[in-house]
Amino acid sequence: MVSFKQLNYALAVAETRHFKRAAEQCGVSQSALSTAISELENQLGIQIFERDNKKVLISPIGERILDKARSIKLEVDDLYIISQGQQAPLSYPLSIGVIPTIGPYLLPKTLPEVRKQYPDLKLRIVEEQSSVLVDKVRSGELDTAILALPYAVDGLLALEFWKEDFYLVTHNSGDLAKLKEVKSDQLDEGHLLLLKDGHCLKDHVLAACKLQATQTDHSLEGASLYTLIQMVASQMGTTMVPQMALDQLVLQSNELKAIHLAEPGPHRKLAFITRLNYAGVANIELLIKLFQKQLTRYCAA
Repeated sequence: MVSFKQLNYALAVAETRHFKRAAEQCGVSQSALSTAISELENQLGIQIFERDNKKVLISPIGERILDKARSIKLEVDDLYIISQGQQAPLSYPLSIGVIPTIGPYLLPKTLPEVRKQYPDLKLRIVEEQSSVLVDKVRSGELDTAILALPYAVDGLLALEFWKEDFYLVTHNSGDLAKLKEVKSDQLDEGHLLLLKDGHCLKDHVLAACKLQATQTDHSLEGASLYTLIQMVASQMGTTMVPQMALDQLVLQSNELKAIHLAEPGPHRKLAFITRLNYAGVANIELLIKLFQKQLTRYCAA
């Protein structure tokens, strides 16, 4: 009979495309994992994986089997979540994805309080871009993820918990530093520094400023907000940052000035996304209340 352990091993190989790494991920020897998968293939009478010395491929019928295995795993995981729900809240392990333009600024404000109130909670945090996190939530690899909206999350549940505006960051020596608020038509688009493609913050900034990507300087694109801030400090242009990042990126510097973007807002919304039938929604709602309280405390300071 096919076992849940065999399915887990097969899913690990599908994720890593490598038997040794899959075995390490599952905490077993490579020989034990290979034997279990061979038994699974023999029991089903099909070949799930095509192996050689360099790579692992998934056969067409194997893809169908693995899709069904993922569904089974999600259902079994939900059984554990439901049973844990009868015990203390947030006592079952939780995996959360977060995008790079949220994680470094949100998590330091919230996780210490999470740890204080729920010391038994085992968290796994994954930082990736939005497209990757959406796929991981859909497949069940992650329980939930924190994204900035608007973003396409069709077929998933989005639980909004925070709204915020953008601030223009400029060097103190620049003309814009004299302003208390700035409109998009006051910006020098050619010197507006943005993140490279793939970061949804770039799209949100362009939308808030009513700009096209072609109007900005593509020769100066950063991989992180911290990199953009260093460019601004070197007087290479200006950039936009979300409100929650101001305390870490701007307010500690004597060289920089943050100016509220006076365009209709909120400029972005933060939300937890999860599967429509995810059994642990009540735990996410607990985190939302805690996050809102902590963000109100920090952003009002």
